[in-house]
Amino acid sequence: MDFKDYYKILGVERSASADDIKKAYRKLAIKYHPDKNPNNKAAEEKFKEINEANEVLSDQEKRKKYDELGANWNSHSQQGNPNEDFDWSRWSGQSGDGFRSGRSSFEGEGGFSDFFESIFGRSHSGGNVQMKGQDYEAEIEVSLEEVYHGSTRRIQVNGQTLQIKIKPGVKSGQILRLKGKGAKSRNGGAQGDLLLTVIVAKHPHYEQKGYDLYCDIPVNLYTAVLGGKQVVKTMKGNIRVDIPKGSENGQVLRLKGMGMPKFEKTDEHGDLYAKINVMLPKNLSDKELALFNELAAIRKNETTEKTK
Repeated sequence: MDFKDYYKILGVERSASADDIKKAYRKLAIKYHPDKNPNNKAAEEKFKEINEANEVLSDQEKRKKYDELGANWNSHSQQGNPNEDFDWSRWSGQSGDGFRSGRSSFEGEGGFSDFFESIFGRSHSGGNVQMKGQDYEAEIEVSLEEVYHGSTRRIQVNGQTLQIKIKPGVKSGQILRLKGKGAKSRNGGAQGDLLLTVIVAKHPHYEQKGYDLYCDIPVNLYTAVLGGKQVVKTMKGNIRVDIPKGSENGQVLRLKGMGMPKFEKTDEHGDLYAKINVMLPKNLSDKELALFNELAAIRKNETTEKTK
């Protein structure tokens, strides 16, 4: 009987974490699921093989026993002994010789292989794997205001109406898992899940980076030069902030705690960074132009005096 490399089947390293194994299994299971590959025997065999590998590597005790077997198998192979001479008796999970000959790689609908059953015995379901239904994937676009305050949405997925709760602080690209809202299993297993990818729509006023927000605020020339108050729009509402005297165009003001709420920590917020956009006055009167000319002359004289 040939050795099955479950790590190779899932495409992970032997040092892979439980999370790495879970991600690899999920990706492959979606790719080779029978619902996506109708009447494809090769994909069906691959899907069973993937499920078998996950059955072992996702279970701490099974994985430990399998790793011990693998180490002994490699040692045996390196000594130049043929596979048929390998001593299966210490690994056998059932009576007799540990496996039956003359069977295909998998037996029955969703059955485990001879290799699996020789180590762990037959499954309680008579050798049938109760395969989970296929996961559905979808996207949901939400506004920045919905992300800030949280909201509830109704969506239609595969003929069913679902009410989705958008928690404050959810990020663009984050996946929301709704258990049991995917496809039904083909042989009595658990129903699949619905994986919703959140897409946060672009905002006309703010740019989001992490939990921080960035925006421009128009400040007239006189306030920038002399200092004063300026109204700034925030997600909490309009507030008045101090504009320092002599503020330059492009100068950034940090408004602490005025950014987005942190996911699952709604009492914590990022910051708002407001960039000053100095607005030059237009349609100046003759008097205003005269005053600007006077100011320019004063600045010119002061500059000349300093260079002497």
